[in-house]
Amino acid sequence: MLQLRPNCEYCDKDLPPSATEARICSYECTFCVHCVETVLFNVCPNCGGGFVPRPIRPVTERRPGVCLGRHPASTKRVRLKWDRAELAGFVRTVCDVAPQER
Repeated sequence: MLQLRPNCEYCDKDLPPSATEARICSYECTFCVHCVETVLFNVCPNCGGGFVPRPIRPVTERRPGVCLGRHPASTKRVRLKWDRAELAGFVRTVCDVAPQER
């Protein structure tokens, strides 16, 4: 199941479990929509993949054992591990390739 990381790895903005502006890649790297669109240009700086909206985990237990209360979001904050200057160069080399072709 998704970790539902609590922050944008680039700008450190809080992204609670109900945040509609959270974006993830296939490795669950988590960024805010602002950073994805204006800094990363839909390129995950960790894997080179694209982003999709992060799903919202239901708060209400409509099925036994399946809800945010039973499977809480992560509280471990994750920060970008790449140098921001190097990151810009990486994004430029990948952003013109469609995510499904990366």
